[in-house]
Amino acid sequence: MREKGARTSVMRLWLHAAVCLAVMLPLSGCRMFESPLRRGGLWVNPDSPAARQAHEREHEGKNGDAALIRQIAQQPVAEWFGPAPPRERARSITESAARTGSTPVLVAYHIPYRDCGRYSAGGARNRAAYRWWIEQFTLGIGDRRAIVVLEPDAVAQLVDGCVPRRLRKARLEMLRDAVALFAALPHVQVYLDAGNPSWIKNPARLARPLRDAGIEQADGFALNVSNFQPTRRTKAYGHRLSTALDKAHFIIDTSRNGNGPLRARGAARHGIRARDRWCNPPGRALGEPPSTHTGDPLVDAYLWIKRPGESDGTCNGGPPAGHWWTKYALDLARNAPHRH
Repeated sequence: MREKGARTSVMRLWLHAAVCLAVMLPLSGCRMFESPLRRGGLWVNPDSPAARQAHEREHEGKNGDAALIRQIAQQPVAEWFGPAPPRERARSITESAARTGSTPVLVAYHIPYRDCGRYSAGGARNRAAYRWWIEQFTLGIGDRRAIVVLEPDAVAQLVDGCVPRRLRKARLEMLRDAVALFAALPHVQVYLDAGNPSWIKNPARLARPLRDAGIEQADGFALNVSNFQPTRRTKAYGHRLSTALDKAHFIIDTSRNGNGPLRARGAARHGIRARDRWCNPPGRALGEPPSTHTGDPLVDAYLWIKRPGESDGTCNGGPPAGHWWTKYALDLARNAPHRH
C-alpha cells in the first residue's frame, strides 16, 4: 500500500535503515524506496523449465510443440521459493535481472502449516525457522530490485477456517514481520496474497486479517494466484477490497485465466469432483501477458505468478505440485484466446 502519512513513512525509513545496516550495504545503496515497476521491464528466466522444454522439443524436430511452449518461455514468470535456503538463489536471480536492467518476480512460499497440509503441504518448522528463512531471503535480494508476492493462500486460509485457531495469531505475526523485512529493502515491492474472488466471496472479510498481517507496510495485495478467475471479475473484486483498505493497490495473476475457471458442468463431464475444480482443470488457457501497463490506477501489474505448465498437485492426472507437466503446458498455450 502506498505510504499515507508521516507515521508510516518514518516507520518504513527506520526499517530500511535497520536492514541496510544488517546487510552492510554501502551507504549509496541505502536510499529512499523507489518503485521497481517504474523502471525497466520484468525479468525473463533464460533457463526456465519452459525454455528447456522448448529447446528439447525443437531438437527432437517437434517444432509445433516448441513454438507453443515458447509462448510461456518468452514471458516473465515468477520464481517460487520453498524449503531450500533462499539466500544464494535470490542473489543469483536478482543479479541476473540487474544485469539486464529488469525486475524479477519472486514468491515467498514457506509459511508453517503451508496449504493446510494439502497438495502443497510443507513450510518452516516453526516461527523462528520462518524468521530465519525470510531474513536469508532479504539478504539475498539486498539492494537490487524485485517484486515479492508473499505467501499465497496464507491469509485467505485464515478466513476460510482451515488454519487451526491455535496457529492463527502466530501466522499473522509472521506475515507482519515478513512484510516489514521485505518492505525495508530499498528497491522491493511486496504484495501480500489475498486469495481470489471464488474463495472468500465477500472481500470485506479479508480486510481485518490483511491489516493484522501488515498490509499498511506493503505495497498492496495480490489476487488470483494459481487460480483461473477472469481478469475483469478479479479486478472488480480487487476494487472492493481496495476500498476496505484505504485504496490499496494490487496485482493480478493472469497466467492461466484465459478461459476462466472450470464450471460445474464441465467438471462433471470430466468426472472431476467439485472440490478439485481448481486443481489442474482441463481446457484452461494462458491469460493476458505480464504487463505493468494495466490502464487501471489501482492495478500495478498483470503478472504470471503461477508458473504455467507446472502442476497444482497430484489431482486430475497431474504430477506433484510444482513439477513441470508438458501436456498441460501445451494445452494452456494451444487454448490461449490470443497467442502471445
